[in-house]
Amino acid sequence: MNENSGERHSLILQNCRSLSISGVTDADSFDEKKIRVFTECGELCIYGEDLHVNEMSVESGSLTIEGSITALIYGDKNATKRLRLLGKLFK
Repeated sequence: MNENSGERHSLILQNCRSLSISGVTDADSFDEKKIRVFTECGELCIYGEDLHVNEMSVESGSLTIEGSITALIYGDKNATKRLRLLGKLFK
């Protein structure tokens, strides 16, 4: 994350069943086992079972996910794509 940008990114995981994310810039792909998003800190992959996106706000960059969450893995720190068509669908 660029320290001068003033943007924030955070994760709140509750009981490995509910995940709230801020600082989301794009949602790339998702299915019941993997959700791939881009954040202010780069690419983030969420792995689990029966995953589904409850809410996504383009304006605030927030995302909530429910399901059995087993792993959160950050990838490329330079991958912070801006919201495209997929992200705009959740507006």
